[in-house]
Amino acid sequence: MYKKIIIPVVVFMALTSMAFYKVVKLENKEERKEAEVKEFVSEEEDTYAPIVVLELFTSQGCSSCPPADALLDQVKKKHSDKVFALSYHVDYWNYIGWTDPFSNANYSKKQNAYNYKFKSRSNYTPQVVVNGKEHFVGSNRSKLLSKITAYSNEKPSNAVGISGLKREGNSITVDYKLLGNLDGKDLRTVLVIDERTTNVKRGENRNRILKNSNIVVAENYSPIDGDTGKTTIEVPSLVNKEDKLTVLLLVENTEADITAAAKKKV
Repeated sequence: MYKKIIIPVVVFMALTSMAFYKVVKLENKEERKEAEVKEFVSEEEDTYAPIVVLELFTSQGCSSCPPADALLDQVKKKHSDKVFALSYHVDYWNYIGWTDPFSNANYSKKQNAYNYKFKSRSNYTPQVVVNGKEHFVGSNRSKLLSKITAYSNEKPSNAVGISGLKREGNSITVDYKLLGNLDGKDLRTVLVIDERTTNVKRGENRNRILKNSNIVVAENYSPIDGDTGKTTIEVPSLVNKEDKLTVLLLVENTEADITAAAKKKV
């Protein structure tokens, strides 16, 4: 008699516990998603956390560049929460006698496209571009700090959050979520080496040991199709096992203005 009653009760309690567990698990999953969104959305509705994207065009073959390289490293560490630093090494100074190991002709073309937008007559180093909207000499400390302050008070039109990152061999895949109006905008995925020192043996900086930070070693663009997705970037052979890497995701409009940014260490 008692066995017949106890068994159904135990089964009922087990099923109830399982149902409760599923509900709690679902709620926790939703809470995690909500927390991920809150990481890059401010408390005010439809406004997103300010971003300051600094793209420094530099070269180890340029004697004027080391002060700008050092300044970029300083501000990225001091304002790590809102500054997204990118160091693009151009190739047009390689002829002087030192081939910058991080130089890439595509980065010179990128700089040229910016200067065409800015109606600037020619490329120069060190040049820093802020949020894709304006440029000035990258070693100008007072101007750079004032622009960081100014853009720290500007509300971007989009937000991007990184919800997952996986590395398999030389491929890095990132899951992301986007907020805001995405019409006509693209996603730029950038891979950077956090820091590298180089013993420069020739050229304008010969016999100097230079430290570069947030060195861009790979990037790609993809059209945005929906507010969630995945993007993949390949790790190039110039990356060493000892290098610490960071992936940055940027949202850009048709004018190359940067409207959102996020970063995650690999």
